Amino acid sequence: MSRITAIIYAGVICLLVCLGWLAYYYHGTATDYKKQRDTAQQNLKLSNATITTMETRQIALAALDAKHTKELADAKAENDDLQRKLDAGGRVRVAGKCPPMQATTQSTGTPGVGDAGTVELSPVAGRNVLGIRAGIINDQAALRTLQDYIRTQCLSQ
Repeated sequence: MSRITAIIYAGVICLLVCLGWLAYYYHGTATDYKKQRDTAQQNLKLSNATITTMETRQIALAALDAKHTKELADAKAENDDLQRKLDAGGRVRVAGKCPPMQATTQSTGTPGVGDAGTVELSPVAGRNVLGIRAGIINDQAALRTLQDYIRTQCLSQ
């Protein structure tokens, strides 16, 4: 009976060694999968935060774009109204103020121009002035838009 007992003990020991090896193998595999899961969860959180930030910035940019587009459209509409008035026979007048005359000029009796006079431009010059005004309005609107973009998107981080 001692031989049968020895075989049973040997079988039990082999079984325990095999079970220990399997437990060690699956424990290592489970640890690796846990690390992979944790890394994936961290990447998911980072991706979600990035998406949220991008959505917030897109909303802010859309509002900024709408604001500046409206301002530019209003300025263009005003310039177009002035252009229509000029085309309908209106005139462009430039209000000006002359600098005070020097004492030597006044003593000689040279005739001068009074203050707060107006100068009337020809229709061609008026259209040129309105064209220049439209260009200035576009340039200023573009500068304001870029400055707001830099202020809200680039410097706010």
